[in-house]
Amino acid sequence: MFVCYLTGGGCTVQGPSPLYGQQDMNEPLLDNSEGQLFLTEAFKVIIEEVLCKGTDVKEKVCEWREPEELAALLDLELRENGEPQHQLLQRIRDVAKYSVKTNHPRFFNQLFAGVDYHALTGRFLTEALNTSQYTYEVAPVFVLMEDEVLSKLRSLVGWAEGDGIFCPGGTMSNMYAMNVARYRAFPEVKLKGMWSLPRLAVFTSQQSHYSVMKAAAFQGIGTENVFKVKVDDRGCMIPEDLGETIELAKSQGAVPFFVHATSGTTVQGAFDPLEPIADICDRQGLWMHVDAAWGGSVLFSKEHKHLMRGVERADSVTWNPHKMMLTGLQCSAILLKDTTHLLKHCHSADAKYLFQQDKFYDTSLDTGDKSIQCGRKVDCLKLWLMWKAVGSKGLEERVDRAFTHTRYLVEEMQRREGFELIGKPLFVNVCFWFIPPSLRGKENSPDYNDRLSKVAPVIKERMMKQGTMMLGYQPQGGRVNFFRMIVISPQLSHQDMTFCLNEIERLGNDL
Repeated sequence: MFVCYLTGGGCTVQGPSPLYGQQDMNEPLLDNSEGQLFLTEAFKVIIEEVLCKGTDVKEKVCEWREPEELAALLDLELRENGEPQHQLLQRIRDVAKYSVKTNHPRFFNQLFAGVDYHALTGRFLTEALNTSQYTYEVAPVFVLMEDEVLSKLRSLVGWAEGDGIFCPGGTMSNMYAMNVARYRAFPEVKLKGMWSLPRLAVFTSQQSHYSVMKAAAFQGIGTENVFKVKVDDRGCMIPEDLGETIELAKSQGAVPFFVHATSGTTVQGAFDPLEPIADICDRQGLWMHVDAAWGGSVLFSKEHKHLMRGVERADSVTWNPHKMMLTGLQCSAILLKDTTHLLKHCHSADAKYLFQQDKFYDTSLDTGDKSIQCGRKVDCLKLWLMWKAVGSKGLEERVDRAFTHTRYLVEEMQRREGFELIGKPLFVNVCFWFIPPSLRGKENSPDYNDRLSKVAPVIKERMMKQGTMMLGYQPQGGRVNFFRMIVISPQLSHQDMTFCLNEIERLGNDL
């Protein structure tokens, strides 16, 4: 490749372009065969380190390192020149080794755990195909697939018709719900903005997800206009207080428009009573949203779907299959009962270069204008492939099995000294204190709560540094730090439940 430079005296021909060096521009820059060989070797490492060792109870859940040491071990610096493939494969091994093994049977830390291999295959295929879910022309398979999956999810909610879209996480799904609710109540907001609106009021429980506050801040409603409704001892919204709080907001000059109920709170796994909440929303003319990001999967279970009785009366539902259904991160849907295209009217920008109306196919298949995003990752394939593999019955079995494990764990705790449940679990969140021998019988001591608050953090530190297991802890309301154990992985056995209790005793008995 030679370059011709224009100068005052004409064209001067010089040697190879510094931009392209000696590259033959008739040859591809990347070698497919070399790349595919690397990918094949990388997959071997992934299967060995992540899927074999990462699911083996004899292996550690995590290899804890302090940040400075970890940064040095990983050699994170990006340099001018690339590295040979054998060194890159070692990089992959290192990343796998020092990452938390969320597929491990003794990972109880988050609202996701375990691995479904059909969903994982869908995730790999999604990455390899690398398309964007906005138009039928660029994602024909996935436009049709997303529509089918959303329709099936809506049918489980109890809606024969409706709308929806996959979103990048439950927080975004909840934000969509609030935004569409505001648009329905005040469609002028899209053109004129917040200055044209009265002070708006949102209602949610004291234990709802923090995304409600984020949504109110992000959309200009303001966090001071999120009214928190009282909950009972189980963490469920008290409908009577919802009614009183709505009247309180009105007395302050605010205009109620949105009630955010929860099916499966993050900490206690509480389910708000949807029927009486729906009654209030109907009387007041308010949009009712149900955040079932965590608890929505109970709808697969004949035995447990009663926890969401009345959900069909909601206007919208958030559901995260990447939690209890094990599709893998991320997979979240916002489902709407609406059939008037509110989702599109609220968010569309009518980009002419993307959503041309004179295309040769049905342009209603171009669903991207429903989204606040332009490029949107395909999140339906992993769920669709897993669902195809195990069927609705298989997903029901997973839900029921998680409840069975939870009951077993609670019964074992009740047989042991030192384990004090926060309350009987409604779901698969088991919340409890471990009371070490030194604190037993001293509940009336003035420093009891202060000392108890230090127990869970120390046990958590020890378990992570030894790599034996992971579960979370937190304070809540007037309660000092307590453990929250999430029981969902299909890799779990009763032996893992027993191990967890034994390990807490081992790690905490000297405190």
